[in-house]
Amino acid sequence: MFGCSKRYLRTPIAPWTAGTVVGARSLRAFVADTSVPAYSTDSASGIELERASGLDEQGAIEKTNSAIILDSAQRIQLLCRQLRKDEAVHLTHSTISDHALDELRMRIGREFQGPDPWLTEVTRDAIRHFAWGVGDRNPLWLDPAYASASRFGTLIAPPSILYAFDRVVSGYVGGLPGVHAMFAGSKFQWFRELRLGDRLVARSKLKDLVEHKSTFSGRAIQQIYEVNFLDERGDRVATVDSWCFRTQRTEARVRGKYQYMEPQSYTEDELSRIAEMYAREEIRGSTPRFWQDAESGDSIGPIVKGPLTTTSVVAFDQGWGGLYIRAHAYAFDLYRRHPALALANAAGIPEPPERVHWDSDLAREVGVPAAYDYGPERVSWLINLLTNWMGDDGSLLSLDAQVRRFNLLGDTTYIHGRVTRKWIEGDGDRSHRVECSLWAEDQRGEVTAKATGVVALPSR
Repeated sequence: MFGCSKRYLRTPIAPWTAGTVVGARSLRAFVADTSVPAYSTDSASGIELERASGLDEQGAIEKTNSAIILDSAQRIQLLCRQLRKDEAVHLTHSTISDHALDELRMRIGREFQGPDPWLTEVTRDAIRHFAWGVGDRNPLWLDPAYASASRFGTLIAPPSILYAFDRVVSGYVGGLPGVHAMFAGSKFQWFRELRLGDRLVARSKLKDLVEHKSTFSGRAIQQIYEVNFLDERGDRVATVDSWCFRTQRTEARVRGKYQYMEPQSYTEDELSRIAEMYAREEIRGSTPRFWQDAESGDSIGPIVKGPLTTTSVVAFDQGWGGLYIRAHAYAFDLYRRHPALALANAAGIPEPPERVHWDSDLAREVGVPAAYDYGPERVSWLINLLTNWMGDDGSLLSLDAQVRRFNLLGDTTYIHGRVTRKWIEGDGDRSHRVECSLWAEDQRGEVTAKATGVVALPSR
């Protein structure tokens, strides 16, 4: 049974819940302290409680067959009484409105300062933790003695570590409160490698909003950001366009596009075959791969990642940092600033929507049959295959990656590649170029991500 403390009985609904549609348990977690004023007559529309029978009427609460509508012009107090723990009180989610979309469009082209990044400097620990998180065993990132003998003379970082240097490039979005965001891809251009000791800052701006008709969630908005990474001298190290799709959670849940996907289980033999693939993974390393030896149609890989577990999700978060992962006072500060992030768990405690990556119940609420991986992690796996193949003397110049389907807990991902063309462009050590097609395929045989990458290889 659930009950309300005396604190909740005397606490008004805070204005930062205006326009938010929440379930009954969520509401209890969202209530602010008594220093926050109640709704005024200028506040936005009220809050709909789905199937919240058992709440007493107070002030201008009107009961209907399907909901209780709270009049935002009143100072409303809530009395929660004996909500059964097993009652299905669903979180009702905001839809994409033209008004909110027009407000967001006004931000296009404006540079802004994003939230504090997980990393600001390429340290040995930062490199190691990120490489561990994505399962990248290249000694160029991990072994100082090995790296000192390379052309760089020091450790360098996996190219995708940029995700840890900015949250916007990783899927942090603004606007459209209450509308879910799903990371869907990045387009990278690197101007040099990231070396031990580099200090980076990111400059971000909203680049475009593109509306799509989605079979997953009905209306969907592709929200594209441009992020430039600068070193301590102000020189540009990389430019990345990164995007999420803003999706309507309730619509996605009702449509159930991916409900056919069943959690995967494994036999000992299947796990042994995965372990053998890990043992056979080829890292080109210090043996040069020359441009003259790469031919269109050459296969690259495959390598394996997974099976995906909650533990591996945590490992990635340790290296990458997450988007909204906060604890204690930092978490409550975050929810006060951004109330739409505060989604109550089964105990009524607010947690961020990011928990879809380890909480299958919440994942189902947004239309996915189980918890699923982070998109930036899968892009990092595609890059992992390409840097394995090109060797220490190759340089990754660009990558255009799309995350296409969900990678659920239990899924195993096989990363494949193929050389598609090669050419010479300009002079210098980046002139001999090779284009490669990459794709991620799960154990069902479905392609879950794909990319086109360009590398520069040494020439004889």
